[in-house]
Amino acid sequence: MAGAAVDGRKTTVAAAAGGEGNTCCAHVGGKGPGYASPLEAMKGPPEALIYVTCVYNGTEHEKGKPDYLATVDVDPNSPTYSQVIHRLSVPYIGDELHHSGWNACSSCHGDTSNDRRFLILPSLLSGRIYVVDVLTDPKAPALHKVVEPEDIVKETGLAYPHTSHCLASGDIMVSCLGDKDGNADGNGFLLLDSDFNVKGRWEKPGHSPLFGYDFWYQPRHNTMISTSWGAPAAFSKGFDLEHVANGLYGRHLHVYNWSAGELKQTLDLGDTGLLPLEIRFLHDPSKDTGFVGCALTSNIVRFFKNTDDSWSHEVVISVESLKVKNWILPEMPGLITDFLISLDDRYLYFVNWLHGDVRQYNIEEPSKPVLTGQVWVGGLIQKGSDTVYVSEDGTESQFDVPQVKVRNTVLKTDCVEDHR
Repeated sequence: MAGAAVDGRKTTVAAAAGGEGNTCCAHVGGKGPGYASPLEAMKGPPEALIYVTCVYNGTEHEKGKPDYLATVDVDPNSPTYSQVIHRLSVPYIGDELHHSGWNACSSCHGDTSNDRRFLILPSLLSGRIYVVDVLTDPKAPALHKVVEPEDIVKETGLAYPHTSHCLASGDIMVSCLGDKDGNADGNGFLLLDSDFNVKGRWEKPGHSPLFGYDFWYQPRHNTMISTSWGAPAAFSKGFDLEHVANGLYGRHLHVYNWSAGELKQTLDLGDTGLLPLEIRFLHDPSKDTGFVGCALTSNIVRFFKNTDDSWSHEVVISVESLKVKNWILPEMPGLITDFLISLDDRYLYFVNWLHGDVRQYNIEEPSKPVLTGQVWVGGLIQKGSDTVYVSEDGTESQFDVPQVKVRNTVLKTDCVEDHR
């Protein structure tokens, strides 16, 4: 789920990195944040709380209400199970809270002096970064600090922050999608120290990609790979298909030397890989492969390392566009948004935002995913909407979307989630 985070008892990307390279594990053998490995995390207790960023951008309330962080009770033994039990509104309007991340890394699992205490909330449009304390009172998080966009721009020239990851060094790394004027060629990677002060940029000068979005690092292979959405000057005004043809959106993966901060290879995904968004390595830190979801062309692309240490890619899942009526185009793509990989690396799950289905694929053989589950939970072709699906024989139909229930309790939330 885009914009969602758990209460700190599951692993994060840094746990997948295995803690190699830079390390903050000063007290080896103790119990610090997260779990020692993703497989250990699977043995842990289920989450009791989740935190979801909720935005008003694009809604009737966007002019008058700030975005907020919702705390959702997911403890089945709680009287408020499946309900929003707290809302932390941010101080400003028009931020567009985006992907959240943690301040402390599971690479520091052996460091008893470290806590996964703070949730990092980048604001895509305003450029602010909020730091939220979720440890003092997990059920009612409180705002700890605001990193102002003026400070970020002054020290780094970066704006439009998107993805944040905690590093084994104790720093926090945030991908930024452009400069303050919305130019894509001004993007790069921001570093905050453990007190959330601006340190500078992660990548070396001259090693910034043309477009930015998500990233995932894998120290055992000394590699970080980032994706490419588009120019903020384009996407911040709403999606326009002509902007794709005009080169304002990306289709590349950028492969970095992790220890040096140097761009060493760019993979052109071509017309089958337009708008590559979320990227995930497998959790097993010895594996040198992962996946990226290409939104506009609705493909899942696998990337992998060659014997000469270069990287290649291939399309392994394709979602066919559906013929439709009463929509802006005669065919509707699935529009793959966020996806995740199970902690044991057996399954990949992704969302077709426009079609409205969630899919499960077995990826035990990563080059040959197998569809093993599918459920319709929303989308534009559900019963009651104006848009209809037209089959090859001309039959018009819509999909049944059941009311989502959890243990006979309807999930109650007024969160407006953003999945870009």
